[in-house]
Amino acid sequence: MSTRSPISELPTHRVENQPEALGDYNAFTTDIALMEAVRREGPDWVAGRCDTLGQQLGSREYQDMGFQANEYPPRLKTFDRYGRRIDEVDFHPAYHAFMRLAIENDWHSVAWKEEGRGGHVAHIAGMYLLTQPEQGYCCPITMTHAVVPALRHQPELAQEWEPRILASAYDGRCVPATEKPGVTFGMAMTEKQGGSDVRANTTVAKPLGAGGPGGEYALTGHKWFCSAPMSDAFLTLAQAPGGLSCFLVPRWRPDGSRNPFFIQRLKDKLGNRSNASSEIEYNDTWAQMVGDEGRGVRTIIEMVQQTRLDAATAPPGMMRQALVQVLHHVRQRKAFGKELIDQPLMRNVLADMTVETEAAVAMVLRVARAMDEGFADPQARAFARLATAVTKYWTNKRTPQFIYEAMECLGGIGYVEENILPRLFRESPLNSIWEGSGNVICLDVLRAMQKEPESAQVFIAELETARGGDARLDAALDQLKQELSDTGDIELRARMITERMATCLQGSLLVRHAPPAVADAYCATRLAGDWGMNYGTLPRGADLDAILTRAWPV
Repeated sequence: MSTRSPISELPTHRVENQPEALGDYNAFTTDIALMEAVRREGPDWVAGRCDTLGQQLGSREYQDMGFQANEYPPRLKTFDRYGRRIDEVDFHPAYHAFMRLAIENDWHSVAWKEEGRGGHVAHIAGMYLLTQPEQGYCCPITMTHAVVPALRHQPELAQEWEPRILASAYDGRCVPATEKPGVTFGMAMTEKQGGSDVRANTTVAKPLGAGGPGGEYALTGHKWFCSAPMSDAFLTLAQAPGGLSCFLVPRWRPDGSRNPFFIQRLKDKLGNRSNASSEIEYNDTWAQMVGDEGRGVRTIIEMVQQTRLDAATAPPGMMRQALVQVLHHVRQRKAFGKELIDQPLMRNVLADMTVETEAAVAMVLRVARAMDEGFADPQARAFARLATAVTKYWTNKRTPQFIYEAMECLGGIGYVEENILPRLFRESPLNSIWEGSGNVICLDVLRAMQKEPESAQVFIAELETARGGDARLDAALDQLKQELSDTGDIELRARMITERMATCLQGSLLVRHAPPAVADAYCATRLAGDWGMNYGTLPRGADLDAILTRAWPV
């Protein structure tokens, strides 16, 4: 019998100074900043639901399924075996498992089931957690959540569809909505020639009968981006005789036949590969008008406002996932004689990243509370309208650099596909491009303040509640008010204005609610400029120990 050692015991195959794989953890209870924000901004029941979700999503099971959903991306089936046009998309079972988790636990519907009672805080906290192990499926969850206020512009359609939307049941089959216990919604707005300029759309809506709000139409046109094409119905824009209007397009006609909804191709995207973004074509496709004719943008903007807050929340979720990966790694990896977590420069980088995530979490949850309060309070509604755009711009701009820094903390291991960080990095530009790119959002910030001056007033009033808490914040607020009072070349300065609004809002929230170490580090760097051009440049005196103690209490 041979006495030679197995290959795993050969000296070159010993694995040393490498961390153990990240095991099961609770993504909610290990995130102190999230727990504090949820308890501050929402009612008590929200934390309990987030605790359960955090335990599920932090498990190895769901972490592994995130990889599976991306390793086996969706496949387009244009025809069945007999040559009949079906335009269906096949997904890996892991994708359906994520969809089922979200929908059967009401994360797509909680904002409306608990409308004005903390439902939006719950939804945003849930989306922050849901996006951490896998991002693609969050698109149809967001769309299904967001469609409700737009549908309410047409009460009879809302009465028909809202119970199906709010159902706690996921059914991934492509069958008529009347045969399913619950449905999902998508959106198709942009076209090749227009992009964000949806008023340039050329899709035509021909009335079938009298037409008008709730009336039947036949649509013909090509949509450059259609999110989640396997949804049961979509909101879309088309040119009716009276101008650009909003329409509901189901995948199946009322008579049970397939609606002409031709998927031309699935987009080959940089990231978000588990989600089947597509180009579609309408050819006498049956639809119903939602809202007034010629007021399509006004109608669908109700949906866009909701999707934008979700698009502002996904980046902090990805940042948190990246930070968790880093903090787990640096506590078990040694270099130059001590663990990485004990290296002064690494601690500076980690603390700086922790401050960034805390500020982002505080901001999205505060805006979510304003959405809850906006059902009864016009001032809260005005604040939410403006703050959503500001938040969407800023959290997205901060994320790609953040995730790159996380990759660098891990070194080569962070660059290989067995790690989640490359997937997060590819995903990181997505939400900035979708639902309004940077310039579009900044111009929307200006437009909101011009059309609704009270939105700027309530925004500043929110910031002023922290006055006196930190002299650097006070100075930044004064500078912001001066910027807003100067209307010269305001479009040219739109990004700078939006950036200052975002950093002042984050600073105000941290001064009021975060521990002194976090608030002081934020004000010194993001507001007073005692900061470099990259993460890891916190100044002398920043309390790194206090900041990092909160980051990953495991």
